[in-house]
Amino acid sequence: MSVFGLQPAQLAAFAFAVALLALTPGPVWVYLISRTLAQGRRAGYFSLIGVMAGVLVHLFLAAVGLSALLLAVPAAFDAIKFAGAAYLLWLAVSTVRGAGGLSFTPQPLAAVPDRVLFRQGMTASLLNPKVAIFYLALFPQFVAPARGSVLAQSLVLGTIHVSVSTLIDGALVTVAGWLAVWFARYPAWLRVQRWFLGIAFGILAVWLALASAPSP
Repeated sequence: MSVFGLQPAQLAAFAFAVALLALTPGPVWVYLISRTLAQGRRAGYFSLIGVMAGVLVHLFLAAVGLSALLLAVPAAFDAIKFAGAAYLLWLAVSTVRGAGGLSFTPQPLAAVPDRVLFRQGMTASLLNPKVAIFYLALFPQFVAPARGSVLAQSLVLGTIHVSVSTLIDGALVTVAGWLAVWFARYPAWLRVQRWFLGIAFGILAVWLALASAPSP
């Protein structure tokens, strides 16, 4: 039985494709693993929820056709990309600075409220135009106007993507959480957490700043 014109075989093929992509190490892995190792499994889960909330916004924008502007107007892609890089760089600096200001003396990383973890994850996801480009590249291979509503088909496929990615990334956070418990036994690790997480954010900022928009 089809779902808005999408056949079961197509849905299975799409789920398999996004699973392979989710299993490929990338910026999301770096973000979630570094968060979890430095701040624990709970921080990783709330960061994941925030990231996926941002992905859902990208999904809706792609489904209604607004994300196509990123290909039509390269300056828009660059603007979002550099805004995202600047935000990650700000996270890097603020993490290293800590509440007491910049200090080269190793200090424990302060706890971050759940709502802040969610907001930071969502903001980082929203300011990553590569998520929108992903949908623009993948949807046309599975969506066909002749079979029904393009919006409905896009939302179904996007829901599958978010569900599969959440399961895989959630498992990643769970494993990283076990490692975080092991690392927490060592006082030296507790003293360098801020620098570890700050450097991870800095790497992500450079990674995003160097991203290039695909040709229309």
